[in-house]
Amino acid sequence: MQVESTSPLITIESEIPPAFALGELWSHRELLWFLVWRDIKVRYKQTFVGIGWAVLQPLLAMLVLSVVFGNAARLPSEGIPYPLFAYTGLLAWTCFANALFSSSNSIAGNGPLITKIYFPRLLVPMGAVVARLVDFAIAFLLLVALMMFYGTRLTASLLVLPLLVVITMIFSLACGLLLSALNVKYRDVNVALPHVLQFVMFATPVFYSSTMLPGRLRWIARLNPMAVIIDGYRASLFGRAFDWTALACCAAIAVLLLIGSVAAFRRMEWLCADLFLP
Repeated sequence: MQVESTSPLITIESEIPPAFALGELWSHRELLWFLVWRDIKVRYKQTFVGIGWAVLQPLLAMLVLSVVFGNAARLPSEGIPYPLFAYTGLLAWTCFANALFSSSNSIAGNGPLITKIYFPRLLVPMGAVVARLVDFAIAFLLLVALMMFYGTRLTASLLVLPLLVVITMIFSLACGLLLSALNVKYRDVNVALPHVLQFVMFATPVFYSSTMLPGRLRWIARLNPMAVIIDGYRASLFGRAFDWTALACCAAIAVLLLIGSVAAFRRMEWLCADLFLP
């Protein structure tokens, strides 16, 4: 004898059609800032160093790289003091990698919130990415101090840096949106991502110059958007010439990837709440 369930089926959905996604996000903008502030507090809660970890991570990596590759291997650094050269690359890479990792785990880490109320799910990975800008700002202050120590002068090229940071965040969010939805169903993403990021870092000119690569390989390296972005960071901070064509292509790729990622995410986001239910 089968007994039919009398529990009502409740569907929580938006009052705004999907076509008005931007208007929906704007109407929930206060929730975005709440998610950003909560992410910052939770990440550094009950830690002895606190937000200082935002500085220690690239700083310790710079010290190791300076000893191994700057002093021992004597890798060329385009006339820039190697600690500055390495720290700039690490600053850009850490900003991208941490934002990507945080956004990819954001949906899986907010199951109780997602299953209780409706709000644009895009805000969760967006909040994780925006929160990493605080880490970037703190780590950037150390870079300014290092530049003063080495007597490096700031030039008008520094005005391009905010644009490069925006491109980095767009690229991180675009990749994070795809991975965040997949991570809910396939937890292998959370396990594999750190290893993939480590591999990609060595394939990106973080601690070495792209000019070291042979001519036949240099154009392949330029297919890596982070390679172009990191070169842009160094050009902005140290007054070097920009490769505007490569930067324009990189920005276009990041925007197109974000548009595609948002479309794919909105197709998959309705599955997120179902997967969290018992």
